[in-house]
Amino acid sequence: MKKIWKTIVAAVICSVIANSGFAQEPFAEKKDPVAVEVKEVKKEEPKKGKIEVPAEKAKPQNVPIIAQAITIDGRPDEEIWQTAKVLKDFYQTYPGDNTTASKPTEVLLMYDEKNLYIAFKCWDERDKIRATVAKRDNVFGEDNVRIWLDTYNDQRRAYVLGFNPFGIQQDGIFTEGQGADFSVDIVMESKGVIEDWGWSVEVKIPFKSLRYAAGKGKLWGFNAARNIDRLNDEFDQWLPDDRNVSGFLIKHGKLTGLDGIKYEKTLEIVPSITLSETGRRTRVFPTTAANPDRFVNGPLKQDIGVTVKYSLSPNITIDAAYNPDFAEIEADAPVVTANQRFPIFFEEKRPFFLEGADIFQSPLRVFNSRSIVDPDLAAKITGKTGKTSFGFLAALDKAPGNYSEDERNNSGFRPAISEFLDEKAIFGILRVKRDIGKENDLGIFATYRSFVEQKNLLAGVDGRFKFTPRMTAQFQVVGSSSKRCFFDPEFEPTLNTSQAQRNR
Repeated sequence: MKKIWKTIVAAVICSVIANSGFAQEPFAEKKDPVAVEVKEVKKEEPKKGKIEVPAEKAKPQNVPIIAQAITIDGRPDEEIWQTAKVLKDFYQTYPGDNTTASKPTEVLLMYDEKNLYIAFKCWDERDKIRATVAKRDNVFGEDNVRIWLDTYNDQRRAYVLGFNPFGIQQDGIFTEGQGADFSVDIVMESKGVIEDWGWSVEVKIPFKSLRYAAGKGKLWGFNAARNIDRLNDEFDQWLPDDRNVSGFLIKHGKLTGLDGIKYEKTLEIVPSITLSETGRRTRVFPTTAANPDRFVNGPLKQDIGVTVKYSLSPNITIDAAYNPDFAEIEADAPVVTANQRFPIFFEEKRPFFLEGADIFQSPLRVFNSRSIVDPDLAAKITGKTGKTSFGFLAALDKAPGNYSEDERNNSGFRPAISEFLDEKAIFGILRVKRDIGKENDLGIFATYRSFVEQKNLLAGVDGRFKFTPRMTAQFQVVGSSSKRCFFDPEFEPTLNTSQAQRNR
């Protein structure tokens, strides 16, 4: 019986070895030659979408300098455009994988001492072009073109500027690993026209609207793209997109020849005076027998403020504000808060806080500038020097202690707010980030806020490291310490029983 079981086990083991491939080597000469040939062909087949960047695109593109100004009318037909650097032969990167673009596109580049000029020529069928008179920052849902300008050539952040066939703008800052923030607005001029052959756009970007590293021989990262909405949202790029490589800016080209930029130190002062009258009538005291119930209009109120911006260098900017007026800022869209489980987040739109906003970003949103509601005094310095980005912001916010007249005059509520009345919250934010190697960075973040009986301190470290072309790791560790005193009626009574009943 044992011999039978040994025979069966031996047979099973031999069968497993034969099926596993360990015993196939001695019979290699019996393999099907056709199958072997097919296997060898598959080994030599290139990866799908893998394409070598042409030599003329891999090298830095020299942007020519011009001596005369041009008119931005949407038509790059002036003779001076004949001297511009022309970039063409776009690749379809979506939905195709570096295939031939459906429609030809050309980008023209040149500059003078103060401005960068860009023009797009997009060949298409006139009656099939999709374009509307859209709001600013809302042109990516139709036919459009866009460029990326990595002005520090650090492959970490870049301006992304888009335009539709009418020249309407969309602008923001793209941060590697975090995407684009389109709350940032820069000053530039653009115009687009639709022709029988397609459409074109002309753009003039003042260098003083950009933050960049100045100096001879400096390179800028660059790429351009076109979006054809009706063709399954086709996306064409000047450079191919290798999907086997993690990251976006690392795959962009370079611009050179920008040595003739004339830097201008700029000082921008924006004063504001606001006069207001509510129309509210108040009783006059003391009363007289002739006028026992006399009411008068409230006094005319004035609100004076000023905002200052000074460009210390092309890469460092100082902002300061005293009682800034944000009355011209676009109102936030209404949001229904019924059954709201999480705090509502509104994009920042105030110019003072938009300068260098990308520097204060991190994987976790540890700082929300909208928490500074009504600054009485604020100062900020932002920029990048060498491989170090930095930002420091300090502010006094009068909103927490700014109570209404009704609250101030309410005898029952006044004792509860007297401690906080007209007090200001103090804010301090520090952000420093250092580039390490080609695609790595490490940064620190610290925030501080204090108010009456309230203090909060936060500190953290974050980083982004690329181990292989396909694998990237990102982390952030944050710790915070908070002190907040809560109302205790036994320890700090503010309302007696009769007042509480009267106020119900």
